[in-house]
Amino acid sequence: MLIGAELEKDLLAQATSAATNAYCPYSNFPVGAAVISTDGRIFTGCNVENRSFVSGLCAERVAIAKAVTSGSKELGAVAVHCIKGNPSDPDTLMPCGACRQVMREFMDEDAAVLIEGVGKFALSELLPRAFHL
Repeated sequence: MLIGAELEKDLLAQATSAATNAYCPYSNFPVGAAVISTDGRIFTGCNVENRSFVSGLCAERVAIAKAVTSGSKELGAVAVHCIKGNPSDPDTLMPCGACRQVMREFMDEDAAVLIEGVGKFALSELLPRAFHL
């Protein structure tokens, strides 16, 4: 799915807004995400932590789960904003490996991944050899 500059800006703005809803009392690292389905609907998510750290949810997976539970299983792009990431270390702004794999489940390998403060990537650049059965 090709997206224009205006839609990119809108997705990043929605990701930023979603990050303000993050529940992150342990890491104090709010993250927001916005995904767009191939039919044009936008879904947002934020990270939701838990004192049992492995039970927490990343913003990207929350947004994707919202899309899927709303009937959208084909996604065209995702935008991510880590409000407190370190811009001088872009790796602190990137989606984790689990999120990249979940993205690949619902997005084509050439789908756009927009990372606030870093740039635009094809999903295949971030996960070149995704797991599949």
